Amino acid sequence: MSIFRLLLLAAIHAFAFAAHAQYPDKPIRLIVPQAAGSNTDIVARALAADLAPVIGQALVIDNRPGAGLIIGLEITSKSAPDGYTLCMSPIGALAISPHMFDKMPYVIERDFQPVSQLTNGPLMLVVSTSLPANSAREIVEYAKKNPGKLSFASSTAGSPGHLAGELLRQVTGGLIEHIPYKGGAPAIADLLAGRVQIMFEGTSSMGPHVKSGKLRGIAVTSEKRVGAFPDLPTMAESGLQGFDISVWQGMVAPAGLPRPLLDRINAAVNRAVAAPNFKTRMTELGSEASGGTPEQFAALIRRDSARWGEVIRKAGIKLQ
Repeated sequence: MSIFRLLLLAAIHAFAFAAHAQYPDKPIRLIVPQAAGSNTDIVARALAADLAPVIGQALVIDNRPGAGLIIGLEITSKSAPDGYTLCMSPIGALAISPHMFDKMPYVIERDFQPVSQLTNGPLMLVVSTSLPANSAREIVEYAKKNPGKLSFASSTAGSPGHLAGELLRQVTGGLIEHIPYKGGAPAIADLLAGRVQIMFEGTSSMGPHVKSGKLRGIAVTSEKRVGAFPDLPTMAESGLQGFDISVWQGMVAPAGLPRPLLDRINAAVNRAVAAPNFKTRMTELGSEASGGTPEQFAALIRRDSARWGEVIRKAGIKLQ
């Protein structure tokens, strides 16, 4: 190798090192692939409050809902891998939606760099106060006695709430209609208004409405009861098996993010999710703060993708 090439490579590495050392020198865009008010949005805003002082720059929330969580992820996949575009990535985006569409504008393993898991928690089964049902079993009985009169909302097609609702629909023999929305907020608004009667959604977005009495909490999808809602039984305690569903939130970046930047962002994220404010906020909402390495998050994505892919194939669920 010539001296010129050696000097050129040294200059390139020095420039890259200097750029990484200065990161971040401008606000960071945090894409949320769901609407404002959704479970993912609530977690994103809580995280941003604790991550900003740790990483040294403001995080600008950019809500990009729709298309089964695809829109926000596609924008991320096409962004520069420079650390200035990060994306909130719930289980639905990384482990469910890819199995429900014949064509995707990205490949999870190829086009994204896992950064860290952020939270873990159950879904909550909630109904409109107009529905005369106080347990999961009573919902099933009502549906069978009133075919075609019940509908369940999901924050988006392909979300964990969608799959949980499909499982409930199967229990009733297909007597509950699915109504997909472009985000949790409009779905919850229609649930509050009684235009739909049932919804599975994260405890962080459903909890305040249940505590206020505007919606009726029925059960949680975890193996054990949730500390923030000790009076809510599990689905198994309610008489319905097969609803052990854990949902998580994570963060990804565009593929190609240099390892020094990945390590810096991962370290900052782990400090943020370990902050007392964030942990307390997640506990209040019925979730747990997580964290971990990029490799651990990548393994979690692979595991749950295999699980939900099999469920979707067996159920024959396909979206256009």
